[in-house]
Amino acid sequence: MVQNHEIEKRPRGRPQVRCDDDTKSVIIEAANRQFHENGYAAASIAAIAQDAGVSTKTLYRLFPTKADLFSEMITERTGRFLTALDPGTLAVADLRQGLERMLTAYGMLTLSLDTITVTRLVISESDRFPEIANSFYEKAIVRTNTLMENWLRKQIDRGLITLADPHAACGMLRGMMILEPQRAAMLRQQQPPGIEEIAARAKMCTDLFLKGCAL
Repeated sequence: MVQNHEIEKRPRGRPQVRCDDDTKSVIIEAANRQFHENGYAAASIAAIAQDAGVSTKTLYRLFPTKADLFSEMITERTGRFLTALDPGTLAVADLRQGLERMLTAYGMLTLSLDTITVTRLVISESDRFPEIANSFYEKAIVRTNTLMENWLRKQIDRGLITLADPHAACGMLRGMMILEPQRAAMLRQQQPPGIEEIAARAKMCTDLFLKGCAL
């Protein structure tokens, strides 16, 4: 399949040909900056296009609406989590190692400053723009939850754990991993945790989930 290419205007140097996938990535990064700085409502397509160094015509060709652009931005961010949890690697990992790896990746995604900022935006503007709440829920929450729940079900099939309700257990596991630090960061009471703190929390949650706290 032949991809369309766009020649973008640049202030200096020779014109460069850039494939649509690369142009999309540049636009998504520009949209992310604009949404962070100005919010969803105030971020204009013209400003995003200017930030990305593309024409509005190019932007609309690749993303027909601002809602489409926001949805693709969420999809791209969630994709990093899915990439970090390669199914082949998880399939051969032992129970503890696999769970700790999954929780660490989940924490890195959900507790990053970028995700915290986007979550605030969605909550504050979803009444006016329900489409961004729908995108965030379907592209971020449901996708990550499904991957984690499926992993738990595979461990049940392997005879390594037993859970009466894997869906409910997965929700409890996710809450234990992120709720407290996420809430503190959302309310600007604490900075989002760093990598070491997230890894330590993932280890503690793994121990609690697998062993419980009974003597």
